[in-house]
Amino acid sequence: MENKKTIDNLHEEHKTWLNKLLFYKDELVIMEKRITEIAEKNTSVEVRSLVDHFYNEITIQREEIDIIKHDINSHEAFLNIALSKKHVNLEDEKLQDHKKHRESIAIFEKLFKELREELIDFLSKWM
Repeated sequence: MENKKTIDNLHEEHKTWLNKLLFYKDELVIMEKRITEIAEKNTSVEVRSLVDHFYNEITIQREEIDIIKHDINSHEAFLNIALSKKHVNLEDEKLQDHKKHRESIAIFEKLFKELREELIDFLSKWM
């Protein structure tokens, strides 16, 4: 049996997730600055390869943030349309949980954490 939540619960989760995504996007900027510092100081083939790897990973993470953000905003728009079309009080009515979005966020956060740990190891070796 699937969980059902009020529209207010779903909306609050959307806001929380969008705020997290903003935080992660800011963190990517910081990561990129650190990688650039390493690239400017070290020109070895090994470092250059790792720098390229991290730049590519950051690009992928940015794209994933944009995709997840778009999906959340689309779901938020769907909820707003549902609210405007219903004549009953949707605030009390239970709606399907947005399991897909929850899973996307969980997977993203796991991969982001792994990237952060990998980058920290790289920075500690080359700074």
